[in-house]
Amino acid sequence: MQERHTSTDGRHRLSAVADRLSAGIANRFAIDTRALAAFRIALGLLLLTDLALRSRDLEAFYTDAGVLPRAALFSDYSNVYSLHAMSGEPWAIGLLFVVAAVFAVAMTIGYRTRLATVCSWLLLLSLHARNPMVLNGGDTFLRILLFWAMFLPLGKRWAVDARRTDEPRATVSNVATMALLLQVTSMYVVNAIHKSRGEMWFNGEAVVYVFSLDYKFTFLLGDVLAEYPELLRMMTYLWTGLLLSSPLLLLLTGRPRAVLATAFAGMHLGMLVTMRIGIFPLVVVTALVPFYPPFVWDGLVVLATRAGLARPLCAAMSRLRATLPRGPTISGLPTTLPAPQRLLTAGVAHGRTLFSTVLPWLFLVLVILSNAQAVGYTQVPEPGEEALEATETDQNWQMFAPEPLGTDGWFIAPAELENGSEIDALHRSEVSWDPPSSHEDVYPTSRWRKYLANVWGGDNENHRSYLANHLCERWNGNHETDIEQVDLYYMAQPSEPYNETEPVDSTKLQEYRCDGEFIQD
Repeated sequence: MQERHTSTDGRHRLSAVADRLSAGIANRFAIDTRALAAFRIALGLLLLTDLALRSRDLEAFYTDAGVLPRAALFSDYSNVYSLHAMSGEPWAIGLLFVVAAVFAVAMTIGYRTRLATVCSWLLLLSLHARNPMVLNGGDTFLRILLFWAMFLPLGKRWAVDARRTDEPRATVSNVATMALLLQVTSMYVVNAIHKSRGEMWFNGEAVVYVFSLDYKFTFLLGDVLAEYPELLRMMTYLWTGLLLSSPLLLLLTGRPRAVLATAFAGMHLGMLVTMRIGIFPLVVVTALVPFYPPFVWDGLVVLATRAGLARPLCAAMSRLRATLPRGPTISGLPTTLPAPQRLLTAGVAHGRTLFSTVLPWLFLVLVILSNAQAVGYTQVPEPGEEALEATETDQNWQMFAPEPLGTDGWFIAPAELENGSEIDALHRSEVSWDPPSSHEDVYPTSRWRKYLANVWGGDNENHRSYLANHLCERWNGNHETDIEQVDLYYMAQPSEPYNETEPVDSTKLQEYRCDGEFIQD
């Protein structure tokens, strides 16, 4: 009898331990529904910002008059699936930008949220496929965040869609929330492993060298901080320490988690005002929003109420709910349905289960394997690789790793005109072989910086010809005196923060006649 009691007590204790463990795991992957709403709003605004920034170079990067005409795209890249490649006309690409902006606005206000998120993700995939030469880490991360957003209940709070739900739960904990939090943490962990394979991040010199890349990255406060190497060494150690502590984003809860997430967000906002790396810092700050626990959102609601913002915002949302048409709903259907409708309803239910549970679990496993593969710890099976490539969710996270770039530089494109004079076809100015006086004289936008960096590095000989041809056509279409020949030069300068007399090495990348005759590479 005593043995039975002992056995029963043991089972109860094991069950209690299992329950506490399960509750602890669920708590660590729980996300406040207001955090999901803020995440949705930030994603929508990021999409609008991204479209606005890209529109400055719409013709240059996404049309047949640009650096990558569709004939070149289909010739150099296999399996191109892109709505943006259906036409090479600026008006067609502009129309797709407008459509994408409409879905981004729908995401922001939470109208038909899941549909808007899916369409935004598909349009972003299409846009990225149209010109891979201009993509950076921020594009990859934004695309992946949108992918996970499709499986999250983003419309439960602060949304037009919230009118269709009962009183929302305070937090949500499921496979999709787990995937999102693991995705953000794995980015930091993988980047930390990459950086550990170099020396500069652990001897304090990495950020010093990053800020010596005057033409590629530093601007605004970055130019000021570059004058204080000791401060930059401290920042190197601080950032390395944060990266090494990134698993604590999952292990901690409550206020400690909020403090750590704020430290990461602060560092990324610092990057925003010191480095020209596009919207990457804002994308990562958006990804950190779901880590903030309920007490943060409780405080923000109180502040909004005291500031008199809560009532106008609620009124604006009510007006939107009254104005916009309601989406389809299955509420109010009779309990007894004909057989075909019962089958349809059952099919919809099974489809939702597949979409909301099975697919997130599958891709969560694949993404974990992809991150492990990026640092050489395992291999993704071939079917998994195909699934990751099809959804553009394969990842690496090798930013400034294992060490920062060792070479800075700028581009010159001296072009010979029919009348014998010479201009710089890239900058549409006089040819100058001296170092540029400002960042804007080197790269007009961060997209151009990324594009030209890819033209210079790697096996991209074809793209050098495409660029030269674009420079010819851009000039000749707007001037009476045509360009006959254009050359591409890269002026490489070693990144040596402790040497103010760095030598400049001129490398000719391409000679190109504007009649299409290839000369040499």
